[in-house]
Amino acid sequence: MATRIDRLAEPKPNLLRFPDRRSVYWLDKLPPQRSGPTNFELSKRWSKLTEGKQIHSKFEQSRRSAEWCVSAAALKALPSDRVCSLALPRLPAVGWQPDRPLLAKLSVAKMAVASPRICELAQPKLGSLPPPLDHPGNGTPLTSASSRIHLLAAPKNDHPQYLPDRPVSWPPSATACEAVASERLQGIIDLSHIKSYFPYL
Repeated sequence: MATRIDRLAEPKPNLLRFPDRRSVYWLDKLPPQRSGPTNFELSKRWSKLTEGKQIHSKFEQSRRSAEWCVSAAALKALPSDRVCSLALPRLPAVGWQPDRPLLAKLSVAKMAVASPRICELAQPKLGSLPPPLDHPGNGTPLTSASSRIHLLAAPKNDHPQYLPDRPVSWPPSATACEAVASERLQGIIDLSHIKSYFPYL
């Protein structure tokens, strides 16, 4: 009995004896080469499906053209009483009235004169609106507000440390006018002036 070392020492089988092994159905020789194009043979079912549909003769007879001749019987036919009654237009209902015109004629209304009672009702009512309180001619004395009301009505004063907004333009201070730029600031100003001409620096 061979040990595991003996079995591992055996050479592996050569699987390249058939170099062009393309299929599992042949193992000993290459398949024959086809020279011409492949010819397919259709079955009867496929040949029948490739044929066009034929219009049935009954279907052609049932279809009428857009124009056809009127038969002689139709020309000589007379309508019955029922057909004549159905051909009459339908009458409107008993209580139906036509639509009123958009602009009605006011010939009689233009000549009408208002009665004294209508003129009296057309006058506005005097007591509908209350009279204004501060009106001098209404005869009612004006009420004076209390000291508490006057105190609450007084505007609120600003805070002692409140500073108003600075104006848009103001004169510079004396310290700013007497200030002298240092050598470092002068160098920075010169560099910014150069970079305006050469932005890639």
